[in-house]
Parts: sequence; structure tokens; C-alpha cells
Amino acid sequence: MSRFRLVVEYAGTRYSGWQIQKNARTVQGEIAAVVRRVSGRTDFELYGAGRTDAGVHALGQVAHLDLETKLTPPALRRALNDELPADVHVLSIEKVPRRFHARHDAVARSYLYQISRRRTAFGKPFVWWVKDALDLEKMRAVAARFVGLHDFRAFTDDEPERTSTRVLVDRVDVAEEGALILVRMRGSHFLWKMVRRVVGVLAEVGRGDMTVAAAVGLLGKASDVPARLTAPPSGLFLERVFYADGEADSPLRAVMRIELDGAS
Repeated sequence: MSRFRLVVEYAGTRYSGWQIQKNARTVQGEIAAVVRRVSGRTDFELYGAGRTDAGVHALGQVAHLDLETKLTPPALRRALNDELPADVHVLSIEKVPRRFHARHDAVARSYLYQISRRRTAFGKPFVWWVKDALDLEKMRAVAARFVGLHDFRAFTDDEPERTSTRVLVDRVDVAEEGALILVRMRGSHFLWKMVRRVVGVLAEVGRGDMTVAAAVGLLGKASDVPARLTAPPSGLFLERVFYADGEADSPLRAVMRIELDGAS
């Protein structure tokens, strides 16, 4: 039995998230079904670095696969990609020691969120169109205050009594590219719905409907405000999972460029 590390990209629009669920189409389920077909085996384990919710995409989801096969990693990658649907693609496969664990060995994760400042005919599944003008300097002021070790209990549906809601956030960047506003969060881990709720709060501050102080005041206490402001899943991408042997972080770039031509 060999252990393989897979890096996978996918458009999550048609899926109910990464993790296998009963009576729902998921990315993990699609990959597992193809592994069964190409290997002829059912005694394998496929484990992802993290769950993504329904409609959320991934540029670099990492998974480990325990599988008995004579296929080399390049041959296995080709066989999987030949069978996978067009919106799921295995970028790389490599053999790794059995002690490697896709989730437990991860030291950080980064998410990218795309906000569009204009209506787009092509990018709708991959952006959140915000019609109002957004003040990026105010958004950056809040983003800077979210960096560090904070209690994000107001930004998740996880129960603080059962799961710690303290998260170490390494960075929150807000940048512009064409008609897009790009928000990147990198941290030790992320709570359920946390990134989308942070983005929703940033947008509310950018609109001028919430002060910087009020946004920062949401940290460390229970509140239903972030839940009401949750950004849609369409603009969210699991960008990268980091490991101790990983390379330096990559620049913040848009997944798809949308030019601002005066249209709205």
C-alpha cells in the first residue's frame, strides 16, 4: 500500500463541497469513484487537507491517497484526469512517506476571495458582484486588525463550547486588479464560514454601513451580525495548503481578470 499526495483544483459550483455526503455530489466523491474505476480497488483511503463548502472552489486542495497500485504517479495522474469531470483536475501526484497526513501536517492555509465591482457575463460563478462603491482603505484598516490570534466566535457556526474559535491569522490582504477586489486570508486554520463572514464584514465597512471600530469590536464576542453579512460561496477559493517543506508564498493574483470599463 503506497501513500500519494495529490494537489487538486476544482470549480465547486456543481458540488456540495469537498467531503463525501449521502445523496449529494461532492468533489471527494467524484475522485473516489474514479480511483475505484482506474485501480479496480475499493480498499483505499482518500483524505483531504480541509473541507470546502458547497459552491466553493479550490486552486490547490491537497489530499493523500492510500492505494495499492502498480501505476506510477504520472500514470495514475493521467488515468484519473482522463476519467474526472472537466471541473475537477489533478495537478500533481507524488509518492510520500506513510507518516504524511494531508490535514494534520498542514502548517497554514490561504484563501482567496474575489469581489467584482461590475456585473460580469462570464465570471458570475467565481465572484461576488457588489454594486455599491467600496472604500478599500477602510477595508484594509479592518483587515490589519484581524491579523493575529483572535477569537472569531462571531464569524462561525461552530460551537465555542465544543471547538476552539481562536484562530491565528497571519495576513489579510486587500488588493485591486481590474474590476476585482481581491481579499486573501492566510492562517493556521479556518473555522466553518469564517472567511466568507470576514469578507462580508469588510464589504459592509467598505460600503460605509459599518465603522472600522464596530467591525473590530466583533472579535471575541458572540454576535449574529457577521452571519447576516456572509458573502456568497461563488467568490471563494481555497488557494493553497502549506507544509513545513513548502516554498515561499505566491503573489496575490486574480483567478480571472475582469477589466473595469465604466460599465456596471
